[in-house]
Amino acid sequence: MGTQICNETILQNSPVVQDATSGQPRAQSLSSRPRKKLIRRTDRDYSQYLRRGCQFTFLLMNIWLGSQFYLWVRHFETGGRLAYVSRPSGVEGWLPIAGMMNLKYLLTTGHVPVLHPAAMFLLVAFLAIAFLFRKAFCSWLCPVGTLSECLWRFGEQLFGRNVRLPAWLDIPLRGLKYLLLGFFVWAVSSMSAGAIGAFMHSPYGIIADVKMLNFFRFIGETGLIVVGVLVMGSVLVQNFWCRYLCPYGALLGITSIFGPLRIRRSEEACIDCAKCARACPSTLPVDKLITIKSAECTGCLECVAVCPAEGALQMGLPRIIAARTPKNGQLPAWAFGAGVGVLFFGIVGFAKTAGYWNSEVPRAVYNQLVPHANEASHPMPEDPALRE
Repeated sequence: MGTQICNETILQNSPVVQDATSGQPRAQSLSSRPRKKLIRRTDRDYSQYLRRGCQFTFLLMNIWLGSQFYLWVRHFETGGRLAYVSRPSGVEGWLPIAGMMNLKYLLTTGHVPVLHPAAMFLLVAFLAIAFLFRKAFCSWLCPVGTLSECLWRFGEQLFGRNVRLPAWLDIPLRGLKYLLLGFFVWAVSSMSAGAIGAFMHSPYGIIADVKMLNFFRFIGETGLIVVGVLVMGSVLVQNFWCRYLCPYGALLGITSIFGPLRIRRSEEACIDCAKCARACPSTLPVDKLITIKSAECTGCLECVAVCPAEGALQMGLPRIIAARTPKNGQLPAWAFGAGVGVLFFGIVGFAKTAGYWNSEVPRAVYNQLVPHANEASHPMPEDPALRE
């Protein structure tokens, strides 16, 4: 699934002509093809400045949330000797499985969960972004994606190029993230609403965010080796984690397939320079496609940014809709980025104003559980509390 260009329209590099003797269609040789005249773009593309601004703003936001959460944890670990700061519910964005569990709980019971509701609303926000704006979360917001991009760009500067794995290896590896997603979807779908509620109200469920923090605070040798391999892989291969292992990205990619926006290439305006394909971090053959429908497209607009031909590439609406809209359905980069921001802050703002953002846990419970977070074990499926 990870490498399929789902129902994409592929345009061959060589146009088809009719053979004079057999009457059968054949490919016209590159040497005999008329060279297309370049009508150079007159507008300056600011999409990558805008995207990187969003990336690093969101990265700084996560650093701030993480720092505040660390101080909150330390307050309880020191028995209140350090000043109390409020718990930032935004850290629940790092609990995507809890978000999936709570979303199922909401859909099956009609009630917003009282524990880790922010994880669910953030998941809903990212799914909405993926549906309307491709996998823009991955390339515009995700802090892991930002760090991954910094690493592969560093590797490109260091070694002169990144490693591109052969298709026979790249294709199966891309499928790994879908297998991981399938496992998590199966695990969550097999739990009843009662089991989800019991899990969330267990000591482990209540302080799952603290457990996540402590994993990195007290990382062991095995964890360091794994992180080191991921870092080295990200230096050598573009978006190593995102491309091969991230189940969150797999979920958003599947969601994006059903959305309205696509990168679209005009056959008439394209000069076949292939700059778009070389710029694509997902290594999609943009120069050979009319419409990019792949689940691997992150909506980064890198291909549009490097295209020199006027009107050759654009992020736009389906042709049947585009014909009835201004500028043939083209969505400017500023509108794309603004749409991502409106969806994110709109859904988060709704959750906050409606009173659904913060977990309803008494401070006394945190005072009891946080200092002993490492002692809280993951509830197992055979636990009677998780059964109906």
